[in-house]
Amino acid sequence: MQFDDVRIFAAAVDTGSFTAAAEKLLLSKQFVSRRIAGLEASLGVRLLVRNTRKLTVTESGREFYAHAQRILDNVARAEQAMALRRTELHGTLRVSTPMSFGLRHLSPLIAEFLAQHPALQLQAILDDRHVDLVGEAFDMALRIGAMPDSTLIARRLGELRMVACCSPSYLRERGLPLTPLDLQRHNCLLYGREAKNGWPFTVDGEQQSFEARGPLLSNNGEVVRDAAIAGLGIALLPRFIVGGALRSGELVAVLENHAPRPLPVSAVYPQHRQQSTNICAFVEFLEGRYARMTESLEA
Repeated sequence: MQFDDVRIFAAAVDTGSFTAAAEKLLLSKQFVSRRIAGLEASLGVRLLVRNTRKLTVTESGREFYAHAQRILDNVARAEQAMALRRTELHGTLRVSTPMSFGLRHLSPLIAEFLAQHPALQLQAILDDRHVDLVGEAFDMALRIGAMPDSTLIARRLGELRMVACCSPSYLRERGLPLTPLDLQRHNCLLYGREAKNGWPFTVDGEQQSFEARGPLLSNNGEVVRDAAIAGLGIALLPRFIVGGALRSGELVAVLENHAPRPLPVSAVYPQHRQQSTNICAFVEFLEGRYARMTESLEA
């Protein structure tokens, strides 16, 4: 099996025809057809069913296509990584990141990244609002949570665990919530869009949204954490924000059997910036550090 055959097969599936695949790869239709036939022969399975109007992908073809996509993606990343090693970064990289995440996750890494690329200027803007990347001239942003449909390209870096917690004094006064429905009789300290979207908790293996109300709404997680430490109510926050308070006993976790699913953390950037060497280098750098970084912060 040749690597080019894998690339040709994936292009045929993506475009839906041998003709379109040939045009995309600047090859002849006959060559595309012959190489895919050879690939099927080497694998011993039928990948595509051909007729005069369209291609149909077989079950084996769908399985092989999933493997092919991973192979092509890995090769592209390897090529990109090697290209970055021989390219000196220069110019400006303007990045937006949430306040607490930027302070605890990004800040310790900036010096290391700039030491590797001394000709680059990195502008890190810490702001809990979702900036307009194009309108405000940002190259990229780090964002937490599910990504809505948009024209932005999102590269997933990892995920953050969430924890519901409150102070021991609040528990003594108001009692322990046993299920998410018990939150109706508790003060909830709200972070970001939670007043509108509610709090997500897992019930019987499925995530559901529960109404949350309380005396505080803030767009900064550390403000919410400090209010929880002061005994004002229950907070639902990323573990990296409250990990220290949990370890010290200032906060205790509640509803652990109903913990929400972890939140994805993504690097996002406009489509017209996807070939930027500065962006690619920074995203590759963050991917390489993310697992170790979050493990130390959440421990």
